[in-house]
Amino acid sequence: MLIIHNEKLLELLQFSYTLEDIQNISKFLQNQETFKFPQLDNGLFSAATLTEETEYTGYSSVWVRDNIYVAYSHYLVNQIEVATKNIKTLMAYFKQSQQRFKNIIEGEVNPKAIMKRPHIRFNGNNLEEIDQEWNHAQNDALGYFLWFYCKLAIKGHIKPKSEDMETLALFPCYFQSISYWQDEDSGHWEEDGKIEASSIGVVVAGLQELKQLLTDTHFASGCIYQDQSVTAEFLDELIDRGKTSLNHILPSECIQSVPQQRRYDAALLFLIYPLQVIDIEDEMTNQILHDVIENLQGDYGISRYQGDSFWCRDYKDIPEEIRTTISSEREQWFKEKNRELKIAEEAQWCIFDPIVSTIFGLKFQYTGQQDYLEQQTHYLNRSLGQLTGQDCQFGEFKCPELYYLQHGKYIIGDVTPLLWTQANLRIALKIMEQSLEKRKI
Repeated sequence: MLIIHNEKLLELLQFSYTLEDIQNISKFLQNQETFKFPQLDNGLFSAATLTEETEYTGYSSVWVRDNIYVAYSHYLVNQIEVATKNIKTLMAYFKQSQQRFKNIIEGEVNPKAIMKRPHIRFNGNNLEEIDQEWNHAQNDALGYFLWFYCKLAIKGHIKPKSEDMETLALFPCYFQSISYWQDEDSGHWEEDGKIEASSIGVVVAGLQELKQLLTDTHFASGCIYQDQSVTAEFLDELIDRGKTSLNHILPSECIQSVPQQRRYDAALLFLIYPLQVIDIEDEMTNQILHDVIENLQGDYGISRYQGDSFWCRDYKDIPEEIRTTISSEREQWFKEKNRELKIAEEAQWCIFDPIVSTIFGLKFQYTGQQDYLEQQTHYLNRSLGQLTGQDCQFGEFKCPELYYLQHGKYIIGDVTPLLWTQANLRIALKIMEQSLEKRKI
């Protein structure tokens, strides 16, 4: 079933597209401000565009992870200046945070003290930390920054100075000190800690890009923390530890005992794209796609994982302060209220369908097999169908964070539009253009 929330899209959507069709859709959505990314003066992006009624969500803050996806989407459509301004400001933020890295590297702080880890959510206007209890143990967020910063440097879009290289050196040393390959972090979904493949994989991607950057003779001797030289050999050892752990955990997200154990998690899609830690033609790619489609996909979107309590059934009945708190406090509230979480009552997110479309698109570009192009088209249409309709309180043609089940009906979540969703949809449209250009050859 294909649900289209905005009827004005019906005349644009096709089961088979030409390049001109996709370009027309992209232009149409651009004119509707679907891809409007409000940018702070320093180049950072708040997580969402909020109204007075949705300010309670806290999405006016800056998340490192979300900013990387937004900046990467601009990079992909050749808006390089937007991407570089963003990543340079993130570098400035991490320069301010050096002591948090050093305290853990030097053993002065226990990594289990999550508020003393590098903060991955902060005030974007002044780059100051937010004085609120938060699950900052998110190795994936740090890995995303390392991955994209090095990618831009390799391409010559930014030219790191010596102090930038010194900051970069902190990342692998930090990952080593916390044994990232077996570290219980909070990951993409900012939950209680567990050893999760999606976090390990992002760190591997970051370390691989840093190693590639250091092959440039200009930087070969410029990545040093105190007496620790970050060499290719040092990085290889860290990368191998991560890959070994991934080989042990995948295709699961976490194989620790209950309650941490998790067989299916849509965050694993990101290891295929954009990170490409898992090769597009690897059988593991097929397994993860199958797992997500068969176990997490719904009519309105794709759940993060089974049993997810964030924006689960009747979430609007929960007090605002509980809706936006850290996961452990939310779970405690559910327990006290005897709220049972049931499978298939999780929120269905809108950030995943564009990535599934993109992955099928890359498989088509690699193999030329028509069925992959058909799947790419199907998941792009699902993504476009998720755009808001004329009756939406946030306006039409907006990219939601999710749809959730309220009193028996799926409705749009309060965080609309979410910039991460916008970024992923724009990525999916760009990859579809590439597939159609390849088909013409």
